[in-house]
Amino acid sequence: MSDAPGNPSREDATVVVIGGGQAGLSAGHHLRGRGFADAAGAAAPDPSFVVLDAEDGPGGAWRHRWASLTMRTVNGIFDLPRFPKPPIDPDAPSRVAVPEYFAAFERAEHLPIRRPVTVTAVTRADADPDGDLLVETTAGGWRTRAIVNATGTWNTPVLPVYPGQESFRGRQLHTRDYVDADAFAGQRVAIVGGGISALQLLEEVSRKSTVLWYTRREPVFLDGEFRAEVEGRMVIERVAADVEAGNPTGSVVSYTGLIETPYVRAARERGVLHRRPMFASIEPDGVREPDGSFTRVDVLLWATGFKAHIAHLDPLGLRNARGGIAMRGTQVADEPRVHLIGFGPSQSTVGANRAGREAAWALAARLGVARPTGARRGAG
Repeated sequence: MSDAPGNPSREDATVVVIGGGQAGLSAGHHLRGRGFADAAGAAAPDPSFVVLDAEDGPGGAWRHRWASLTMRTVNGIFDLPRFPKPPIDPDAPSRVAVPEYFAAFERAEHLPIRRPVTVTAVTRADADPDGDLLVETTAGGWRTRAIVNATGTWNTPVLPVYPGQESFRGRQLHTRDYVDADAFAGQRVAIVGGGISALQLLEEVSRKSTVLWYTRREPVFLDGEFRAEVEGRMVIERVAADVEAGNPTGSVVSYTGLIETPYVRAARERGVLHRRPMFASIEPDGVREPDGSFTRVDVLLWATGFKAHIAHLDPLGLRNARGGIAMRGTQVADEPRVHLIGFGPSQSTVGANRAGREAAWALAARLGVARPTGARRGAG
């Protein structure tokens, strides 16, 4: 798996894991359990693996959550493999508590993580369908037999385009840019979106500002509690069916529905849970409503979700004409050298853990890597 002469910056690893969040850490843990050694320097052992993470420290996208999102209000963080979470203060900011937990896991596991390293492109080394892949990064290149992509969604926000948007004189930002409600104190804030983040921000921002909530469709809230063992399994099955069929997946809420969480109940009790139909256009000082009336707005906060951050895989041509990627488990159906985890049905933290294990097992089988002697059952 050596590179052509004259490119000393390219290193070798049997498997390259792209992304160091929960899915990437799980993949690293399970690859080691299946017998892959650390890729260290030019003389990498065979089989070997490396984890390339664009962040400059542990935590993945959790490092960027807004300051007021506490462990009490996040939708559950599943334990990393064989590493139970310690007791965590429910009022601790998730942007602090989760990275600390991930950092402890990294110290315990001694995973071969390179950071900050951003992957810019993955290409095929040649026309051989079982040949190597080339991984280009901001810190040199890698030649590999397979990749496990675990880059999540945080860096690819969905930003709708509306008539007149460029003329708006106020502030526009996406959920990923939000810090806290104090920045909008006393202003009129239009929150656009019908998902979990939109509702969390609505409840919080409305304590400091006048909030106007816009969605395309009338929100439908579920009766009763969301039971992960029942409804959760059904949601995963629906998403998996779409992915296996090569269909583009929708938002999380399009599969789960809206749940009456504590912050939803708080917004309802305070009388701020009032949805407006989507405005028709944007003007310099506000928005034009569907009935032709004008509403003054100081801030447009787009809580419009995210999509898979996989543009670096575009040179491989994985997408079909519908824009989807057909999958078989974690493997891309037509490209056995590529596994996507934290993608489709494995976007949840528990799903990411399981997907990391599934990808590691599948790659060990495909590459003929035997489990090391003495490995614990389930460790890989």
